[in-house]
Amino acid sequence: MTASSTAPAETTAGLRLRLARSAQEPDSAVTPDTEFRRWFAAQRQSRRYDVRRIPFAELAGWHFQDGTGNLVHRSGRFFSIEGLHVRTAWNGRETSWTQPIINQPEIGILGIVVKEFGGVLHCLMQAKMEPGNIDTVQLSPTVQATRSNYTGVHGGSAVRHLEYFVPPRRGSRVLFDSLQSEQGSWFLRKRNRNVVVEAFGDVPEHEDFVWLTLGQIYRLMHEDNVLNMDARTVLSQLPSFALGGVALHSKQEVLSRLTEVRARREFVQRSVPLADVRDWRRTGDEIGHRSGQHFSLIAADIRADSREVTRWSQPLLAPAEQGLAAFVVRRIGGVPHLLAHARTEAGVLNVAELAPTVQCQPGHALSLPAADRPRYLDVVLDAPRDRILFGSVQSEEGGRFHRADTRYQLIEVGDEFPVEVPEEFVWVTEEQLGDLLRHGNYVNIEARTLLTALRASGAAGRLR
Repeated sequence: MTASSTAPAETTAGLRLRLARSAQEPDSAVTPDTEFRRWFAAQRQSRRYDVRRIPFAELAGWHFQDGTGNLVHRSGRFFSIEGLHVRTAWNGRETSWTQPIINQPEIGILGIVVKEFGGVLHCLMQAKMEPGNIDTVQLSPTVQATRSNYTGVHGGSAVRHLEYFVPPRRGSRVLFDSLQSEQGSWFLRKRNRNVVVEAFGDVPEHEDFVWLTLGQIYRLMHEDNVLNMDARTVLSQLPSFALGGVALHSKQEVLSRLTEVRARREFVQRSVPLADVRDWRRTGDEIGHRSGQHFSLIAADIRADSREVTRWSQPLLAPAEQGLAAFVVRRIGGVPHLLAHARTEAGVLNVAELAPTVQCQPGHALSLPAADRPRYLDVVLDAPRDRILFGSVQSEEGGRFHRADTRYQLIEVGDEFPVEVPEEFVWVTEEQLGDLLRHGNYVNIEARTLLTALRASGAAGRLR
């Protein structure tokens, strides 16, 4: 099937209509669901890969720097493991700590190519192996590449379909494009380009890629560990399909609430040598916190037949437990609202971003004194089954994290839940949260996954 080779003019409303039509298509004439299931199962079964934990001394091309103890690559590229000192103060309470953190200053491309077939937009998704993934092979964007990858620093093969995302773009136009943050607890000021382009004309086929409607992709959001983190964040860039309504706060009021937190919360980041981080211990094969909580850093040797490079070794960050990220959802004036938290994390670029209502490692959170636990954690943990509008377990970035997964939930609350909330929280609508994604560093990556989940589940429409 082919499409026009030129891009017709289109209104924003027209694009939303086309996206909504794709979201309502649970199957595809191009890739019927039964065919997709066979293809994806074959991808997972046929891919040859081996991820083996090794001592740090066996890392090829990596070493601990003399003096600082930072773990770096001999090329000076890719990323490094360094130390970070953080001091923060809010409403008279000050805390400080040091920790290891991943420093990857280069900006990569996370991009999805879309194209119409039979009048329905389809997304070109890739079956991609990442060493830290649960189930290893997951669906990723069309292009998922660091700058080092796509400029050939790794010495591997070219990144397929890159020509749609770098000038001069081949037969495509940009629909959505913004720089977005990644996990602020584990990355230092990390951002990637999230971009969606529409292709006109034929797109080269390849056995590792498949065309799916938004409806098919949204259905996969309900399955554990199928749609990878990078695909979820790019999909969050798509505009809201929700019917309008009067929001509790204007967009300016939402921005002002976040700005107030950013202005008043004292937040100081200072790079320190990895060798100087307090309460962390380094052995021959692990850097971990003395409590056994938070995360550890390990080394892995990877062999894969489907990557640009077929064998390499690298450090990976391994969380101590499964994470939890949940939005509390409530109708206010008949309009569904999400309770967002202006959350500060160690590596965040600009003090705070809008995050889910609750975002934590629940085991660690429950070990804290009651006054130090995340606000509303009890609401999420005690939610009756019939109040969980969405729930699934999703892997985080498999290229840097080892078997990192998070339980994502949308929790419905009724009129008993107060509209008045603490000043670091704010009620936002789906449309408002989506509009903020036109700009970078307003909405964190966990909230972006839940925004995709909200659209995938039609949860707002099922509120009591």
